[in-house]
Amino acid sequence: MFSLNRIQLIGYQTQVVTVRKTTQGTSVTDLNIVVPYTYRTEGGQELVGRSYHVVTLWGGMADVATQFVRAGSQLFIAGRLQTDTWEDEKTDEKRSKTKVVAQDLIFLDPKDKQHERPMGVNGRTLQLLNRADIIGNLTRDPEMRTTTSGQNVLSLGIATNERWKDKATGEMKERAEFHTVVVWGELAKEAAQVLRKGNRVFVSGRVQTRSWETQAGVKRTTTELVAEAVSLLGVRAEGLDFSSDGAAGSQSQEGTLSVAEAELSSVEVPSAMPASEVRVEDLPF
Repeated sequence: MFSLNRIQLIGYQTQVVTVRKTTQGTSVTDLNIVVPYTYRTEGGQELVGRSYHVVTLWGGMADVATQFVRAGSQLFIAGRLQTDTWEDEKTDEKRSKTKVVAQDLIFLDPKDKQHERPMGVNGRTLQLLNRADIIGNLTRDPEMRTTTSGQNVLSLGIATNERWKDKATGEMKERAEFHTVVVWGELAKEAAQVLRKGNRVFVSGRVQTRSWETQAGVKRTTTELVAEAVSLLGVRAEGLDFSSDGAAGSQSQEGTLSVAEAELSSVEVPSAMPASEVRVEDLPF
């Protein structure tokens, strides 16, 4: 059973890119991408925000980024969310950090130079991209809270799974990712009524990382998917005819795949070195 774990970003690299090598000699680097965005407060005021994302590049993609990505470069990145966990050596506390493992990288800057920002324009045509889509199963019942201002906010825990074939051993491997999803307003109220632990759901929204300090003065961060759409999956269709002589049932079955065939035909992507695409025509030279 496959699930979906995808994120797409359009943003700016914030610093110089440096590459490092694994013990096997594979190149790897981390980009730090900022995505500016605008949002409206409860009072209708429009404010500007920024979301920051760590993006890991492997292999040839890392080498290309080291050569051509500069601080301020505008990039499109597509990949998957991955959370790494470890124990703090000093406190033995379990720590975690969510990053993007890139599978596609496209350079967006013109080959001469970036355009000047149009004067007096701050509309949707200048908005960048921070979009995540997941399909997975709820790991717990939804938890509803109310903010001090009276807004409904719902917290969901969703697990996605990824399977791939290890290129070295040929063995099939599987990795689970656990996502924290935040749902606001009327959508939160409706989702709380219909969703339960174990349900399969689709969620689309944006990724944000927020920080706070504990009572002991220790800084903590968490990465969440702020939902714009939530769909309960596996629901019986109403008002549609799927009988053999109905419109839907009479359609040809050619070109469809069984679950087993779909799994065999899926792209095999190792977690350590994901499949990547750097488009030659987008290289800045």
